[in-house]
Amino acid sequence: MTGHRRAWVRLMVLVLFVAAAAVAALLFPVPTVEEVRWYFTGTSWGPAVFILGYAALTLTPVPKSVLTIGAGVVFGFVGGVGLVVAAALLGASAAFWLGRWLGREAVENYTGARAGKLDEVLGRRGFVAVVGVRLVPVLPFTAINYLAGATSVGWWHYLLGTALGILPGTVSYVTLGAFGLRFGWQVQAALAVLGLLTLAGLVVAVRKRRKGAERV
Repeated sequence: MTGHRRAWVRLMVLVLFVAAAAVAALLFPVPTVEEVRWYFTGTSWGPAVFILGYAALTLTPVPKSVLTIGAGVVFGFVGGVGLVVAAALLGASAAFWLGRWLGREAVENYTGARAGKLDEVLGRRGFVAVVGVRLVPVLPFTAINYLAGATSVGWWHYLLGTALGILPGTVSYVTLGAFGLRFGWQVQAALAVLGLLTLAGLVVAVRKRRKGAERV
């Protein structure tokens, strides 16, 4: 089997996994908030199920912000932040090694993004670059996970940079879930942080587009 064909076979395996996860999400009935809260906080296995489920969904394009807000609703602020960080790191780690196994061609076909430019940044700046791409949402969380695995960035730089870079966004989204109904200073601060991160992402995207236009 040629390298090109092997990459496509691996890509198809990933696509089938994502499709199965999407079908499962559609087939299962949607429980009420109280039912979800009881299941995860009223049982000994609830937190572990949440971590594994969140990590598995991290491998798919499902919006993680909704899950993170939900963690705040169910587990509160402290518990929500701790569980989301643990789950996100587990999912990011799985996607990183899966991306390394799939190879660059398959990862680029799946994410629709190029690993070359990201490889230049991550390979040159390592930990600092990982923190930067996590902090400023220029690329989706899932895409970065797979693409990083197809680059030369070191594992520990990737893991530690991810842990630090996702903290501001995680804390903000969990805060919306934990304190949203009260709309106090916590929620206002969270919205301000999310607004700044989004604005930073837009600025970076515009600058990249201008540089690309200048080169042309």
